[in-house]
Amino acid sequence: MDKIKVLFVCYGNICRSPMAEFIFKDMVEKEGISDRFYIESAATSREEIGNPVYYAAKEKLNEAGIDCSGKVARQIDKEDYDRFDYIIGMELSNIRAMMKVFGDDKDGKIHRLRDFTFDSGDIEDPWYTRNFDKVYEQIKNGCIALMESIFK
Repeated sequence: MDKIKVLFVCYGNICRSPMAEFIFKDMVEKEGISDRFYIESAATSREEIGNPVYYAAKEKLNEAGIDCSGKVARQIDKEDYDRFDYIIGMELSNIRAMMKVFGDDKDGKIHRLRDFTFDSGDIEDPWYTRNFDKVYEQIKNGCIALMESIFK
C-alpha cells in the first residue's frame, strides 16, 4: 500500500510548518498508523534554508512531549507537487507562493490547514505575534481535522 504523503508549508519552515509536521507525526504515531504516512514540511522562501526549528516553536513542541530534533528548513520545489498527496499551507500567502512554484493545482492537493476545521482562516505567524500557544492550538486542531478528512 502506498503511503499517504503530506507536506506542510509556511513562509520560512522554522515555526508553523515544522510544528504541523511534528504534531501530525505525533498524532499518527499515537494512532499506530505512522507506517501509512510520509510527512514533511517546507518553506516558500529561501530565507531560513538549513536553519533549525525556531527555539520558541521547538520549546512549545517539547512542552507537548514532541521532539523535532534534526529538522532543518528547506524550500519547496516544483517536484513536490507530484511527490505529495496533500500540500497544506498555513496561510493564503503561502498558497499564492506555492501556485507560483507549482503552476496550478490540477489535482486539488493544495489546502490551508484551518480550512479543514469549522474555524477556517489563516494560521497566524508566531514569528510576529509571539503567541506560540495559540498557534500550537490552531495547528493541532487543523491536524485533527485533516486526519478526519483523510479517513472519511
